[in-house]
Amino acid sequence: MTAKWEKTEANVGVLEVEVASERFASALDAAFKKVVKTVTIPGFRKGKVPRKIFEAKFGIEALYQDAVDILLPQAYQEAVEESGIEPVDQPSVDVVQLETGKPFVFKATVTVKPEVQLGEYKGLEIQDKSFEVTDETISEEIEQVLKSHAQIEVVEDGEVQNGDTVSIDFRGTVDGEAFEGGEAENFQLEIGSGTFIGGFEDQLIGMKPGEERDIEVTFPSDYHVKSLQGAVATFHVKLHDIKRKVLRELNDEFVQEISDFETVEEYRNDLKARLEERAKQDHERYIEDEVVTKATENATIDLPKVMVDHEIDHQINSFAQQLQMQQIPFDAYLEFTGTTMDELRDQFREAAEKSVRVALVLEAITSAENVDVTDEEVDAELQKVADSSGLDLDRVRQLMSVRDPNLSSFRNDLRNRKTIQLLVENSKLA
Repeated sequence: MTAKWEKTEANVGVLEVEVASERFASALDAAFKKVVKTVTIPGFRKGKVPRKIFEAKFGIEALYQDAVDILLPQAYQEAVEESGIEPVDQPSVDVVQLETGKPFVFKATVTVKPEVQLGEYKGLEIQDKSFEVTDETISEEIEQVLKSHAQIEVVEDGEVQNGDTVSIDFRGTVDGEAFEGGEAENFQLEIGSGTFIGGFEDQLIGMKPGEERDIEVTFPSDYHVKSLQGAVATFHVKLHDIKRKVLRELNDEFVQEISDFETVEEYRNDLKARLEERAKQDHERYIEDEVVTKATENATIDLPKVMVDHEIDHQINSFAQQLQMQQIPFDAYLEFTGTTMDELRDQFREAAEKSVRVALVLEAITSAENVDVTDEEVDAELQKVADSSGLDLDRVRQLMSVRDPNLSSFRNDLRNRKTIQLLVENSKLA
């Protein structure tokens, strides 16, 4: 077999492949063995029709398509390996020669992984950012803890305040006409959560249980329901009740209830240590993100559209799985938000382009710097997984191999992490 690769565009080329006539003849034999099982000719049992009788009745050409289906995928893969190209999409194939006794010839138009022209990636100057844990940081964290353990009380005699949860009936109209989704009873709404259109929640502040009020709001120009974009709506609202969070007091008793510590001081010291560790990790991630972003911006890549489209597919599939975990059908999400699939794909496009660019640049730097991972490094990382999960090392390896045979993806992740660490070690903080 011979293969010739010729680039026709930036990331597209034609792979011309010639397969020896003997291999095509073998493919025809295999095609006949497959087809003859389904052929019925009077005087012969199914599957026992002689080759000459079959060809006399149907012609050798009747076997061509099955022979091509058998031979082409293998021949194409061999040609790809021989040519050293890296396809990123299924090829478009044209058969050039298909004749008994002659070589089988085809041309495959292939989109390949783009070449990356690396720019500066060592010695990058990164603007440092403070992740210091202050007394204010600790106080804010404690406030969140207190809020998460707050007691809920019904406000019998009082007015709606920011942060309250209210139960309301509402009915919305635009130009006196009701619209879909604009009506509900006993709806639970947290004031200040931003759940409703801007201005709606603010106008509930000051209402008392049993009170009714008309509220006027303007839908944003980019609202997900096109018919309501920019429309002025009036909502008639009736307030049923008010629930308010009452924060607990931070004292030793409270600390003993929510933790293994005895005193507020012990709890604060532990919280500070945990926040400082988190801040350290956040700082490390910030530096990593910055060096990768700068290295990517300094590189030149002619990005194939198909690679971006594949990444969009991947991200949308992940998004759909997240919705499913929240028991929200994907189709229902599109309908509720008034979003078409094309619009959703456009929303993911920028992130997908960045993701593909980053992956290509990291791969190019990894190759340029000869970064690799050893079996010992792989075992060490697997051991970390085992330690954190409570499983033994062999079981972790077995479970990961189900989805990642030979741990190739796992190795690639480690390789990328080493490459990013190389960038960080060679960067400068300003």
